[in-house]
Amino acid sequence: MKMNVRLSILRLLSFFIAVTLFLAVPADTATAAPAKKAKALTPLKKNGRLKVKKSSLVNSKGKVVTLKGVSTHGINWFPEYVNPDAFKSLRDNWGVNCIRLAMYTEEYNGYCSGGSKKELKSLIHKGVKYATDLGMYVIIDWHILSDNNPNKNKKQAVSFFKEMAKKYRNHKNVLYEICNEPNGGTQWKDIKAYAKSVIKAIRIYDKKNIILVGTPTWSQDVDTAADSPIKGYSNLMYTFHFYAATHKDTYRKKVEQAVKKGLPVFVSEFGISESSGNGRIDKSEANKWIKFLKKKKISYVCWNLSNKDESCSLLKRSSKRTGGFKASDLSAAGKWFKKL
Repeated sequence: MKMNVRLSILRLLSFFIAVTLFLAVPADTATAAPAKKAKALTPLKKNGRLKVKKSSLVNSKGKVVTLKGVSTHGINWFPEYVNPDAFKSLRDNWGVNCIRLAMYTEEYNGYCSGGSKKELKSLIHKGVKYATDLGMYVIIDWHILSDNNPNKNKKQAVSFFKEMAKKYRNHKNVLYEICNEPNGGTQWKDIKAYAKSVIKAIRIYDKKNIILVGTPTWSQDVDTAADSPIKGYSNLMYTFHFYAATHKDTYRKKVEQAVKKGLPVFVSEFGISESSGNGRIDKSEANKWIKFLKKKKISYVCWNLSNKDESCSLLKRSSKRTGGFKASDLSAAGKWFKKL
């Protein structure tokens, strides 16, 4: 009996002590601590390896996705913008999920015209690493221009893309753009022959990652490519480029025709200036383009991240920042694109 009384007293004391301790804890900490906020998914974690399904770009679960990207200017000219701070700023503040690394082949210090292959490849590797670390997609762009016909440097292109494919075959975020803007009267049959050689070289090592194929007339004749697409390979897309102050409804009709024929189209470069990259900007026409691309669920990559004194540059000439961009750094084109 005495033992039971003692136990009852001890239990009562324990209860009063517990109540006293509870009341002593501040009200805002008396409840259970909330679970830690989950980290936001990166574009890569959200979508995984991309692939082509019919005429669409889809994620690892087969859901249609579009990429909103920014292209560097030629890394030959502006290597300073290939840095993690710049890419992170674009991802977090601009809604960008893809970086295009533009490496000129024949222009100033070009890969095929006397530029340091070692340094240019080093910049490519750094760019891929920074994008990968941030969970972003990244395009390795063989940026032909004044070389007109990609067959001119086909041997070097095959060697370059073999090396890239061997290194990045296990990356789920890499895309290969094998000929930026064929021009100078280069025909689709010539581009097609070039593409088959480079695609074959890539697929020796990388069986899955997407390959972007340029089209005639500065990557505008996607309707021509749609009449005779490349057969025997999966995960191919065809590039279309436009500059809104020059290319208007007639060019949208070309894209419309290509898509109707089942061609997977990817806008790997566009600007809101004239086709020279300079001159006037046309926001109204640019808005029409973006509305059209969103409706068709076509990915788009804006030219370009630099402070070059041109209308298409996303930064003002006066901007000295290479990352963490402020509103005061942005050109008219930059302010427009950031709001998309």
